[in-house]
Amino acid sequence: MRDVFLNSNYFSFKETGAMWQENPIFGLEKSSLEGKYDNLLSENQIFLGLTDEPLIFLEKIKLRGTNFTPDLIIFASRHTSMTARPAFLVHSTGNWSNNADFGGKAHDLSKTSALLSKAGIESLREQIEKFDIPDFSLDMEVTHHGPTNLDIPLIFMELGSSKQEWVIKEAGELVANAIVNTVFKFLGFKEENTQQVGLGFGGTHYAPNFFRLITNTNIALSFICPKYYIQELNENFIKMMINNTMEEIDYFIVDWKGTNSEDKKHLIPLLEKFNIPVRKTRSFTHTKNE
Repeated sequence: MRDVFLNSNYFSFKETGAMWQENPIFGLEKSSLEGKYDNLLSENQIFLGLTDEPLIFLEKIKLRGTNFTPDLIIFASRHTSMTARPAFLVHSTGNWSNNADFGGKAHDLSKTSALLSKAGIESLREQIEKFDIPDFSLDMEVTHHGPTNLDIPLIFMELGSSKQEWVIKEAGELVANAIVNTVFKFLGFKEENTQQVGLGFGGTHYAPNFFRLITNTNIALSFICPKYYIQELNENFIKMMINNTMEEIDYFIVDWKGTNSEDKKHLIPLLEKFNIPVRKTRSFTHTKNE
């Protein structure tokens, strides 16, 4: 993906003279991916950095020779899974339990943006339509792994799920294009102000019901707590989900069929302590294109 960023026919990056993690920082100069967003590039800066440190264990943003602080971070990452199925993926980060083996702190969440996450999914979907790469799925994962202690909203956009896919040039180009376009689409979402923001609860790791929700309605999701960790939730955890989301929360959204009765008994009274409506995934009509 980095090779694509620096050698693309669709956009160009130039060295800034600043450093991150002992590597030069590049700035985006121009992009032909989305002409309608040209004005957004003139008003915003997009930077490209490289670190040798595993992304999930990244604890500090060490910027040298510059006075800027990123407003948002997209981690371009490879993805590994037991099934090794070819996939493009987006997710926020955090640990729902006392297990922090994969970075971050136990019982902790990063900061994130629901609009950035939705922009990532939508940008990948648009690029998939332009590339002839069969057998790849597009997935939104629930919130998992680190880092959790960077004070900057972030998401992961990933190419998975084995060495066989990581070296496919077209797949890397697809994700790189989508990442650049994600920034523009995020800024577009902010300008349009038509998205409603939710926190997700229940379901499985690849969150199919939540994926259908955000791709068919004007709903964007920041954090998703899967069914395996519902019993870990408490009032302070819910407050963290709210406070660590860049946007104001409109709904708590429960995958009703993907949550058993015992977990609902724990979850619903907890959510009702907050002045935020509780909705089921299936209660939203498909209004995105209406």
